[in-house]
Amino acid sequence: MARLKNIKQKILSVKKTSTVTRAMEAVSAVKMRKAQERAIMARPYARAALRMLGSVAGSQNFSNHPLTKKNVEGKVAIVIITSDKGLAGSLNSAVIRKTEQFIAENNLSSSDLLFICLGKRGYEFALRHGYSVVHHHVNISDGIEEEEFGRITNQMIELQAKGETREVRIAYTNFRSTFEQEAAVHKIMPISFEVMKRVIASITPERGKFAEVPNEDERSVPAYTIEPDAEEVFRALIPKLANITVFHKLLESKASEHSARMVAMKSATDKAKEMAQELTRKFNKVRQAAITREVSEITSGIEAMR
Repeated sequence: MARLKNIKQKILSVKKTSTVTRAMEAVSAVKMRKAQERAIMARPYARAALRMLGSVAGSQNFSNHPLTKKNVEGKVAIVIITSDKGLAGSLNSAVIRKTEQFIAENNLSSSDLLFICLGKRGYEFALRHGYSVVHHHVNISDGIEEEEFGRITNQMIELQAKGETREVRIAYTNFRSTFEQEAAVHKIMPISFEVMKRVIASITPERGKFAEVPNEDERSVPAYTIEPDAEEVFRALIPKLANITVFHKLLESKASEHSARMVAMKSATDKAKEMAQELTRKFNKVRQAAITREVSEITSGIEAMR
């Protein structure tokens, strides 16, 4: 009887877990749809930024801007975007592995690196390996606006402008579809037309209405007459482009996080149902064996009394 009671308790526990994972799956599904819509709708905005950059990339004032200069000295800054919570499958571990791979391939030591961590998991990774974390931010809202996010990217821009970094990389999760997310490390500074083009190419879906339609070369825009002067225009434009790049990577990571968590919770719910069915079958077998044994004992007792 004690064994039957233990199995019954396990069945109830598994069913309660299934209820929790099903609720988390539903919540993640709602958040996923909203995050996907934001990420996908922001893609044309990012491509427009590329065309804007193409029209001014040949300017002498552009190449002399602190955010576009190639610094020989300085550290490599890595902006790592992860989630604050787990239960999202291999989402965070894939970003961390990609970051470790980049560090190993470029033979970078902890003294060569600076980290800006957006999300708790990436922050814990940097601290665990003894990397220098200059800024970290957790609990970033799914609905954060681009202007508000600018206060975070300003810290990254300041490091590059002061010459403390020679380049800035971003490690994040690229959203491909509900069931496919891809960890990536991209260079975002110094800003150049080629860097932005690679970044935009990575966020363009291969098919669908948001797929990029071939058009004229982004560099073929006629030269502009800049007022009041080129330096002032670039002072406002280039940091804005940097902010757009990182902001879009955050949107992609948010969409990927909720998608991965929804899929993980669905798998957990399905597994819990399977376990409950297996335990129920086991319970029935044990119960039937106990009944059979009791019937056999009663029958044997009756025979003995004759």
